[in-house]
Amino acid sequence: MSIFSRKKRDSETIKLGAKLITVAKPQSPVSEQFRTIRTNIKFMSVDRKINSLAFTSANMTEGKSTVTANVAITYAQAGLKTLLIDSDLRRPTVHSTFEVNNSKGLTTILTSDKKEISLDDIVKPSGVENLSVLTSGPVPPNPSELIGSKRMRDLVTQLKDKYDMVVIDMPPVLEVSDTQELAGYLDGIVLVVRQGVTQKPAIKRTVELLKIAKANILGYVMNDVSAKNGGYGYGYGYGYGYGYGYGQKKKHFWERLKK
Repeated sequence: MSIFSRKKRDSETIKLGAKLITVAKPQSPVSEQFRTIRTNIKFMSVDRKINSLAFTSANMTEGKSTVTANVAITYAQAGLKTLLIDSDLRRPTVHSTFEVNNSKGLTTILTSDKKEISLDDIVKPSGVENLSVLTSGPVPPNPSELIGSKRMRDLVTQLKDKYDMVVIDMPPVLEVSDTQELAGYLDGIVLVVRQGVTQKPAIKRTVELLKIAKANILGYVMNDVSAKNGGYGYGYGYGYGYGYGYGQKKKHFWERLKK
């Protein structure tokens, strides 16, 4: 049983932003889980440097924005110069989460006629040391085309040179087709799966689409895991490993999806 009902938590995230437990309670067990996610990703960057990282999900309301924001904070808390980008243009949350103005943001850059645009008045401090945010900006009539555009890819390349870690809150793969096009240009993708909500066929299709895009799938985060103490938590697993809190640990996650 979760602390908050699913419907209530979903609506609150859109209106009020994600809950930043890594800031409010940095020593809590849930915050430690987010640091574990960061550590596991670091272990996977031995042969390939990862400084552009995205979190996505199969569908909406699976908790990816909360996971993305909290993991980004753990990178900043580790002393890395970090940028959090909100590329979920249909359901943006970063501006609400960090209480910053959203009159300018990602769409301002992507729709500009200028070949070069200054980021100084668009990228904003988050209030968390070492963490800056690039909000979604005004929602345009063609959000899918913007996310999959060459200009978006070029922007990510530019920002990777400026920041130690670029973390992107990406739209759900099954909701926005151009998400997979951008995914193939990033150093790594993590899939957020919500216990009791995400359907196995949806996860299978999401993984298939990301593989077609040649995305580097690092693993998955199990979100909203029930706990005996009445709380909720997070677990991390590799594509070939085990997910904390998922149940039958002797059978790995991806194999079960094939059934």
